[in-house]
Amino acid sequence: MFVRGRESPVLAWITMLIALVLTLLPLPQWLAILWPNLVLLTVLYWSTMAPAAGGVLIGFAAGLALDVLGGAQLGQHAFAFTLLTYLAIKLHLLTRAKPIFEQAIFVLLALFIYEATLWAIDGFSNRSTGSWLRWLHVPVGAILWPIVTGLLGRLHAPR
Repeated sequence: MFVRGRESPVLAWITMLIALVLTLLPLPQWLAILWPNLVLLTVLYWSTMAPAAGGVLIGFAAGLALDVLGGAQLGQHAFAFTLLTYLAIKLHLLTRAKPIFEQAIFVLLALFIYEATLWAIDGFSNRSTGSWLRWLHVPVGAILWPIVTGLLGRLHAPR
C-alpha cells in the first residue's frame, strides 16, 4: 500500500524532512540571500517525477512546516506550496519527459510563481515585501535543479 517499488511515499517524506532541515539552517547573510528553498525543490521533484509518492499533501505539509518553523504568516507557504504541487502534478507528464534544461525553465517559472505568491500575500497583509534581493533565490534554484534531480534520482527509479 505505501511502498511501490522505489517510489515510496516514505522516501519522499524523508527527503522532504532533510530538505526542511537544510533550508532552516542558520546561514551568513550573504549566503542566506542566495540559498534556494530546498524544500520546494524537493517537493517539485517528487510531484514531477513520482506524483504518486508525493502528492498535494506533502506540499501542504511542507509549506505548513515552513510557516511554523520559519515564523511566517500561518498558511502563507502552505498555500504557495499547495498551488505549485498541484500544478506540478497536473503537468508532470509534460515536464518529466523534457531534457533537464527545459525542466529547469519549468522550475524557474515555478519558483517565480512561488515568490510572487508570497510577495502578494505579504503586500495584502501589510507586511514588508522586502527588497529585490528576495528574488535572487529564484534563478539559483533553477540553476541547482540538475543537481537536485541527480541526487534525488539516485534514490528511486522513475517510470
